[in-house]
Amino acid sequence: MPTVTGLFVYPVKSARGIAKSRVQIAATGFEWDRHWMIVDGKGRFITQRTHPKLARIVPEITENSISLSAPGLSVLRVPLEPVGTEVPVQVWDYHCMALDQGKEPQDWVSQAIGEPVRLVRVAPSMPRVASAQYAGPTPAPLAFADGYPVLVCNEASLADLNERLPEPIPMERFRPNLVLQGLPPFAEDRIASLHIGNINLRLVKPCTRCIIPSTDQHTGERSTDPTPALRKFRFDRTLRGVTFGENATVDCGVGGYIERGTVCEVTYESNVS
Repeated sequence: MPTVTGLFVYPVKSARGIAKSRVQIAATGFEWDRHWMIVDGKGRFITQRTHPKLARIVPEITENSISLSAPGLSVLRVPLEPVGTEVPVQVWDYHCMALDQGKEPQDWVSQAIGEPVRLVRVAPSMPRVASAQYAGPTPAPLAFADGYPVLVCNEASLADLNERLPEPIPMERFRPNLVLQGLPPFAEDRIASLHIGNINLRLVKPCTRCIIPSTDQHTGERSTDPTPALRKFRFDRTLRGVTFGENATVDCGVGGYIERGTVCEVTYESNVS
């Protein structure tokens, strides 16, 4: 049976991730994951696709605040409490209201990015859910993640990919929430669900990849791009893109915890022995 070897939370969408030894599960995925987001002057989300230096923004969750650090800037602290004026924002084609975090955070993230932007937070009443086409009829709530609550990746799949690259890249480039060890390469393609104690994660859709995995998550610079190699053996005609990792929803276990080193039970799709 596979073992959980990595747990990662990304409090600010497309900023640096936080490696954790233990995470709590919320309906929207890992606690605090993608609860904040940086938007442009029109309220549209920005990511490392167009702004790779977002990787240099380093978040930390403390008891009462999220702190952000970046080269050349003093540490910014923003309360965890959901406060702020509601403003319209856009994540892909989804339009909703979020909480503007104010003038000081606006100035700070604008300096970090090098252009006028704002920091916003998920509003408690935001009704965003994952696509029912893949997640099914039961609503799967989302914060500011691209499309699904949890991203699951497999160490053996990365090892297989790295053998095809001119130089290996680390798992952090793919920005997973949960990393597994003890599966064959790309076995995650055939997994229906993961059972971790009283928590059940349902794997619902392969994750199509963009340019972000070519970005060094410490420097914010582009480097080895795995896309050409992935295109040779991981192109999904239905999704019209290359895939690596599986998107998942939280079936049950909200409020529970996952710890690094935990052994998982796996249920495969019914047509897989």
